[in-house]
Amino acid sequence: MGKIKTWDELTIRDNFLFLKVMQNKRICKRLIEKILGIRIRRISYPVTEKAIDIRYDSKSVRLDVFVEDDKGTLYDIEMQTTDGDTPDELPKRARYYQAMMDMDILNKGELYTQLRKSFVIFICTFDPFAGGQSIYTFQETCREDPALAMGDETTKIFLNSLGSREGLDSDIIAFLDYVNGLSAKGRFVEDIEKEVRKVKEHKETRWEYMTLMMEMKKQWQEGHAEGKAEGKAEGKAEGKAEGKAEAARSLMESLHCTKEKAMELLKIPAELQPKVLALL
Repeated sequence: MGKIKTWDELTIRDNFLFLKVMQNKRICKRLIEKILGIRIRRISYPVTEKAIDIRYDSKSVRLDVFVEDDKGTLYDIEMQTTDGDTPDELPKRARYYQAMMDMDILNKGELYTQLRKSFVIFICTFDPFAGGQSIYTFQETCREDPALAMGDETTKIFLNSLGSREGLDSDIIAFLDYVNGLSAKGRFVEDIEKEVRKVKEHKETRWEYMTLMMEMKKQWQEGHAEGKAEGKAEGKAEGKAEGKAEAARSLMESLHCTKEKAMELLKIPAELQPKVLALL
């Protein structure tokens, strides 16, 4: 297991702290406005780590920051610090998240026209498409006539903290720089930095993080021990995978996170991930 960050080492790019900061309704609203270049009158109180379970036998999804504005538009914001196993993992995950949002809000018997406008926004600390852009925006258009939009009102946006800053809003530039570890500049990002300090000074939140990390370490150690025991009997690789899978299952239950997030937190080696996923 990799080194667990101390409370003082956490930054905005760490999921735990990002979610806490986004619970500030004013900051969350302003971030959405800056990314999309729009104005929003108000948003509902952010619901962090919203769980969506469509069927008992289907894959569940947990959205990091799930909010709704005064017009009923839905927004999911995700902080992403690691790329997937394959180039299409993140785009496919964005597709799945948007589909689950639709199914979650459309009640039985309602018309498809009642589906709401929705945005899935990934804030990435890497370039997800290797194109050098700081913002990639995807909407459904016609191949034969790119000017013809499908009109399904779905949008997927990927921010790349490493991309070109050309043509970007100054506050978004400052935000991406801040995600990269640079000092806060400008009123908007300075407000985010103030909220970061406020959260980190909150003793109960600090204890919550420490408790979660201790639980994660405990689950990993138990899984590692089980993996070693099974490895002696069934082969080192298979036993290690089973141990990691058991630790991931416990982590998913205790932290209410996805398979991918559990594997990320446990820092499971890339060569072992397919076997672990097959066991989950």
